[in-house]
Amino acid sequence: MEGNKYVPLLGRIFLGLPFLMSGLGKLGAYAGTVGYISAVGLPVAPLAFIVAVAIEAGGGLMLLSGYRVRLASLVMAVFSLATAFFFHHNFGDQNQMIHFLKNVMIAGGLLQIAYFGAGAWSLDARTANSPRKATSGAN
Repeated sequence: MEGNKYVPLLGRIFLGLPFLMSGLGKLGAYAGTVGYISAVGLPVAPLAFIVAVAIEAGGGLMLLSGYRVRLASLVMAVFSLATAFFFHHNFGDQNQMIHFLKNVMIAGGLLQIAYFGAGAWSLDARTANSPRKATSGAN
């Protein structure tokens, strides 16, 4: 069972890295991303761009480091479902259906992290096991 302690880390890497890459990629494609957001009818596309970059890049970094992953993964799960419904709802297009289902599956994985936490190899685990945290409740 000791060898299983690396599985949550691997899962966080597999979910966090693509989010980080997507968020950073959006930084280099501002006009195209804002145009795409506008094309689907969402209001205030520049603000939506900032929110998307913050959630993807920030959330990806939080997952990779294992820092506050329960909150981060919950926000990212909602974001994944929202992007599925707003950007991939044309079920007549098989590619869009695949992207919709992919986002739903990603949300499912993120909800697993929200429930079970970051695992042993994370900043969350280090914080929970620190002497400072253990003594702060005794005061």
